[in-house]
Amino acid sequence: MHNFALALPEHFAEQAEEALKSSYNLEFLGIRREIKERELEDHLIDKLRDFILELGYGFCFVGRQYRLSLGRKEYFIDLLFYHRFLKALVAIELKIGPFEPELAGKMDFYLNLLNEKERAPDDAPSIGIILCAEKDNLEVEFALKSKSNPIGVAEYHLQGKLPAEMKGKLPSARQLQEVVRAVYPRLG
Repeated sequence: MHNFALALPEHFAEQAEEALKSSYNLEFLGIRREIKERELEDHLIDKLRDFILELGYGFCFVGRQYRLSLGRKEYFIDLLFYHRFLKALVAIELKIGPFEPELAGKMDFYLNLLNEKERAPDDAPSIGIILCAEKDNLEVEFALKSKSNPIGVAEYHLQGKLPAEMKGKLPSARQLQEVVRAVYPRLG
């Protein structure tokens, strides 16, 4: 879900849309519990090559907790990339919870700062991606409706979801441990 068609020229909006996925598979992080946003960021940095492959071709890492200043205040973008083919900075904000409308305003603000202070003269407008655990497309649509900067909102998945038809048919972790102990008592 994004507002690229409203915020970018048509040819660039199509390219930006191709670069943004609606969902990102972060299973490669091996996270099996709830974590804090900084921990998610730490895991992604540790597995940066895998994360860039998941983002897609053309992304180049610029920095984490990328510092922007305005007056006497400082602001930090979780992850900053440059996309070689879009010729644009791409700011990524990580959220461990669901999408909230105010996140769109925060990202719009960050993109204004990037465009004013960091963007090179021949670069395209900066793009924002908000990666969150879940989103409601209608809520995202209304949150992005009046934003002038290109912002995309995507979900990430840390674990593959079990298909509905398999629920209750597979053994629990405890049952598996009991079988392993029975077969291999020395491991238990």
